[in-house]
Amino acid sequence: MPPLRVLSALDAARIQWYHFKAIIVAGMGLFTDAYDLFCIAPVLKMISKIYYDKVSMGTAVLSTSYAIALLGTALGQLIFGYLGDRVGRTRVYGLCLLIMVLSSFGCGFSVCTTRRSCVMASLGFFRFVLGLGIGGDYPLSATIMSEFANKKTRGAFIAAVFSMQGLGILMSSAVTMAVCKAFKNAGEGSLEITRAPGIETLAPAEADIAWRLILMIGALPAALTFYWRMLMPETARYTALVENNATQATKDMQRVMSVTMTPPIPEEDSSSETPQQQPSSSSYKLFSRRFLSLHGRDLFAASANWFLVDVVFYTSNLLLAQIFNFSNKHPNSTNVYDSAFEVAKVAAIVAACSTIPGYWFTVYFIDRVGRVKIQIMGFFIMALVYLAAGIPYSWYRSKHEKSNDKGFMVLYGLIFFFSNFGPNTTTFIIPAELFPTRFRSTCHGISGAAGKLGAIVGIVGFLWATKHKHYEEDVFPDVKRVRIAFLILGGVCIAGVLVTYFFTRETMGRSLEDNEEDEISPTSTAGTSSVNVLLPRQ
Repeated sequence: MPPLRVLSALDAARIQWYHFKAIIVAGMGLFTDAYDLFCIAPVLKMISKIYYDKVSMGTAVLSTSYAIALLGTALGQLIFGYLGDRVGRTRVYGLCLLIMVLSSFGCGFSVCTTRRSCVMASLGFFRFVLGLGIGGDYPLSATIMSEFANKKTRGAFIAAVFSMQGLGILMSSAVTMAVCKAFKNAGEGSLEITRAPGIETLAPAEADIAWRLILMIGALPAALTFYWRMLMPETARYTALVENNATQATKDMQRVMSVTMTPPIPEEDSSSETPQQQPSSSSYKLFSRRFLSLHGRDLFAASANWFLVDVVFYTSNLLLAQIFNFSNKHPNSTNVYDSAFEVAKVAAIVAACSTIPGYWFTVYFIDRVGRVKIQIMGFFIMALVYLAAGIPYSWYRSKHEKSNDKGFMVLYGLIFFFSNFGPNTTTFIIPAELFPTRFRSTCHGISGAAGKLGAIVGIVGFLWATKHKHYEEDVFPDVKRVRIAFLILGGVCIAGVLVTYFFTRETMGRSLEDNEEDEISPTSTAGTSSVNVLLPRQ
């Protein structure tokens, strides 16, 4: 199938301003995603002090509070990923952002201020809806950026969009610390027992406003980019290959980018080229035998790798709030603001020193080294770190001595660096490059949904496996069980190495049009480029 000229021009286009504009517009969605998903740890610390001061929040409530947004995210990835292929990428892109903005405000306005069951139920509802919007943003942002990008720097552009997650994590920590500090200073000397139906707490009344404010602030960055997101044209690849309108695709791209096509495509040429796309666009359906024979292996690899890395990544983030404490006070003795402040401070340190550098190492090396090599390296080094941390963990955490905290945190920070300079980023990139245009958003959504199920398995499994029988006696998880969890996570990383090595194809330097059906034909010969046949590695 000869590629359309506009698509060949996009593959060869020089880097220009619109690429960076697309990175910012798409990236602010990922920024908001990360803010909303990762601010919940300090917020739950505050809620536990306000509504559960005399009793334990309980593992069931805690695990549900963490998992509800992830469940919504998984569902949103499936729904909006599918709609992105059926309706169009940009047509549903703005809707996802609108859902995120409104539900973020909804979290802050969760009904009730006195009955904890009512507060948690309403917060859970809005967090689930928020997850739907976040889920839609994943496949659409990756797909749109991949289809606008040129072939040479496509990986770096998609990685740059995903790297906004690191800034979102850092911002959620900074906002949490700022809000806690401001409310603490404003309310000093006013601590008194607050009584309400079924609740007696030492937390000041205004603390109930603080956690709501933290959640609502997450809506602002997304809201600021809504206008520009609505102005984005449909991608040329979707318009040309799915809607079969090469002429409109050319006009759209020439309106926002400088693409060179010599000679310009005349009307008769575009009409003669359009029918050539029709067989590829309607020849087989998703999950048909033909689809599975061509792309089933890729879908398995993308989904399995994303599942495995999210088990590790989200469990590791949860561990930050569970096993680190740099305060001079015992965690049970801190007030409502200090407990959240400490959790946010640790997350900010890790984000600034490990998470964000890891993202940007990927941006720099992804189109030089390749996706598969970076993914294998990340999984392998994380496995080594987990084993190095898990085997002597009892010594690290002996009697919860603070003298071990900083040294252990340096070792632990390597997990976040090589997660992001590794599989956490590459699993976002690869599904946006492996599948035909008419299935790209759907398959990315399926892969991402598998990842979020892995996150739920990791978080819920860890919380239940490491809980104390008498939670109020010790704020740290059981040392022996955490040690076992570390060793299990090391095994998960080793599984990621194996799946990547045997099943994942390299996509560096590969045109997206190579994914169309007649580019991957059974008649491929040994002389055909290796990117056109199903190979474990390039």
